[in-house]
Amino acid sequence: MDWEGVRLHVVSGKGGTGKTTLAAALALALAAEGRRTLLIEVEGRQGIAELFGISALPYEERKVATVSPAQVGAAGGGTGELFALAIDTEQALLEYLDMFYKLGRAGKALQKVGFVDFATTVAPGVRDVLLTGKACEAARRKGSNGRRVYDAVVMDAPPTGRLTRFLNVNAEVAGLARFGPIHSQAQAVMGVLKSPETAVHLVTLLEEMPVQETVDGFAELRAAGLPVGGVLVNMVRPPVLDAAAMAAVHGDHREEVARALLEAGLGGRSRTAATRRAAVEPLLDPLLDQAREHAERVALEQDQRADLAALDLPSYELPLLSGGVDLGGLYRLAAELKRQGAA
Repeated sequence: MDWEGVRLHVVSGKGGTGKTTLAAALALALAAEGRRTLLIEVEGRQGIAELFGISALPYEERKVATVSPAQVGAAGGGTGELFALAIDTEQALLEYLDMFYKLGRAGKALQKVGFVDFATTVAPGVRDVLLTGKACEAARRKGSNGRRVYDAVVMDAPPTGRLTRFLNVNAEVAGLARFGPIHSQAQAVMGVLKSPETAVHLVTLLEEMPVQETVDGFAELRAAGLPVGGVLVNMVRPPVLDAAAMAAVHGDHREEVARALLEAGLGGRSRTAATRRAAVEPLLDPLLDQAREHAERVALEQDQRADLAALDLPSYELPLLSGGVDLGGLYRLAAELKRQGAA
């Protein structure tokens, strides 16, 4: 599915599922074909900088990649640009105070006495308004020519367990500010987050706990009236046995496996038949055990796919990259998202 009309893509998922990696891959895919895209990090981990092999990002929008259509498997179009921003809560609050209250140097003084930490600890909803507000502002910002500065904004959001509360900033600040700039800011943020211009995607693995958290996460998002996007299934491993082999794997196949090993020459060719058979004997049980474990894993993954299919949402599967994710791997994931129609 091409998310036509969506400008703000929020990416979340259970910890350990690779949400930051897939947020970056989605941003690269969106940046192709001449599009200008912004990738935003809100958790202060500098995960984006690590993925792109660059120094820590400052609190400013910085270009991290120039993306040609060919790099992500797209056809035609011009070269796009990917910018990145690591939002610093302290700097965002000072920017906010200066914007709405014209504090200027007084804001710096508040920073020195620890006011920023105090404000965001006592009223965590304010912190979320600042973080989401920055992403929403970027998604709707216009240049001097009257056109949007960015064609798309991708936000690497907090994990699923905290996501709905993080995005539902109106409810979080309702008891704190019923009028004034903070209230107005929260209303404006929710106007963007609940609009057709936003889609919230969740990253999962084909494992029971991440899938259950994904199912619960989408239910919470829907209950809060937030726009759901798609399911990004990460680290998918292809089956190494065909359906017939997996169906037969629980039978007694020692002799068949032994014969196949002997035909492959693993028992040696200059020995007697009995000696060759004895040489492959220690390999039989481990191989059969691995085959059974593989068949069980594939069956469990099929069950998880069924649970995800019940969500009736677009789903995209990304391969497990051997050796971890380097920059080349990131582009490979972006190309896969592009191929499947996620961007």
